[in-house]
Amino acid sequence: MPANGNQNVFMRRIVRRGLLGVAVAAPLIGGLVVSAWPGPGWHSGPIATDLDLEARAGRFATAPIIKTAAIEAAARPATISRAVRVARGDTLMALLVRAGAERAEASEAIAALRAVFDPRGLKPGQKIDVGLAAPLDGAAKGKGRLLSIGLRPSVERDVRVIRGTDAAFVAKEIARKLDRRAVAAIGRIESNLSLAAQAAGLPRRTMAELIRMYSFDVDFQRDLRGGDSFEVLYEGLYEQDGTLAKSGDILYAALTLSGQRLALYRFTPKSGRTHYFDAKGRSVRKTLMRTPIDGARLSSGFGMRRHPILGYSRMHRGVDFAAPRGTPIYAAGDGRIEVAGRNGGYGRYVRIRHNSTYKTAYAHMSRIAKGVRKGKRVKQGQVIGYVGTTGRSTGPHLHYEVLVNGKQVNPRKVKLPSGEKLKSADLTTFAARRAEIDRMRAAANGKALMVSAACPGADGALRPASGPADNGC
Repeated sequence: MPANGNQNVFMRRIVRRGLLGVAVAAPLIGGLVVSAWPGPGWHSGPIATDLDLEARAGRFATAPIIKTAAIEAAARPATISRAVRVARGDTLMALLVRAGAERAEASEAIAALRAVFDPRGLKPGQKIDVGLAAPLDGAAKGKGRLLSIGLRPSVERDVRVIRGTDAAFVAKEIARKLDRRAVAAIGRIESNLSLAAQAAGLPRRTMAELIRMYSFDVDFQRDLRGGDSFEVLYEGLYEQDGTLAKSGDILYAALTLSGQRLALYRFTPKSGRTHYFDAKGRSVRKTLMRTPIDGARLSSGFGMRRHPILGYSRMHRGVDFAAPRGTPIYAAGDGRIEVAGRNGGYGRYVRIRHNSTYKTAYAHMSRIAKGVRKGKRVKQGQVIGYVGTTGRSTGPHLHYEVLVNGKQVNPRKVKLPSGEKLKSADLTTFAARRAEIDRMRAAANGKALMVSAACPGADGALRPASGPADNGC
């Protein structure tokens, strides 16, 4: 009996321990079951995917799986966006094919683009956005269906070519919303004009125009002194975030040199040719420009000198302007090309006949501008070539000559005929425009002044807006 009693006690202990284990394990097992049980969204989760795979394998029947929008979107082909840059000598066809478009589709898109933009107008460095459908199985490596082309020919407009629902390409222009403002810049010249203009926030393009305006009368190498000053009122196109997109024309400029103020106003008379006029209506534009190049340094004057290559003294029958290779050279006046090509020690050379009295010559060019050839007419300020060092030359510079009745004369001393002088109705209109520009200068006072571009005046000039809602009409 003692043995049986001990056995009964042992069995009771085992039962109690078993029940205690079940009590402890039950919550844990229940939690696992609840966590594994499909919730309200079971049909779109990983369990649904597993069930669907089991059903397709024929292991058991299940209800159809509901496809979600995310699954459908993933099934659609992706769109690839690529940005390409135009390099010198590139064609739009070559760019699109390089981006991954089929040649036939690229040709169709270019044909549509021509309705709003000539592809031959592309410039080196310009960006083109290309949209492609992701390549399908079996397609040529990297090739996808062309969907769109986007480019910005100018800051004022965007151009888009889009594949329509009928698979045909459609081109459209989108005018960009830019604010047109008149901006005043005032500066004091301490060492040179370039640094003073930069300190005053004058854009580089505007400073180049300022130099051209005064190139008939001012020698920027010798006439500027410390303490001289300038004032410029110019147009600017601004993005919506306030950044300058493009600087426009100068409306007014004044240089104060050694106490003498030279003020000029932009005006278009009935002749239709816009010039800059002084306060009395006399055009600053003369027959010829004394300096047909921007920002150059006078490196050699007119007269006797020791030739740097030949080694002996001889007459230097022009003036030399040292400038970086590739700097544009301008026609000093309206005229017809007499010579354009190689000319012995002059290297690449252009000569222009302006009238029966005056001719100008330009030597040592790196290249002559496209379209500049014998017999062609050119306008004052037109680019005719680029600075180089061809012919007998020790470094990049422009050799410039002025010929009067066939004789080479000093360009810095020749007395040039004055330009147009306003009379009668033109003079009256100019006086009103001058007063208006003076009001704009006072209102701007070193700040950007909003002006109206929507409703210009009869002479095409901008008008200051009287308030935020004023459209200038």
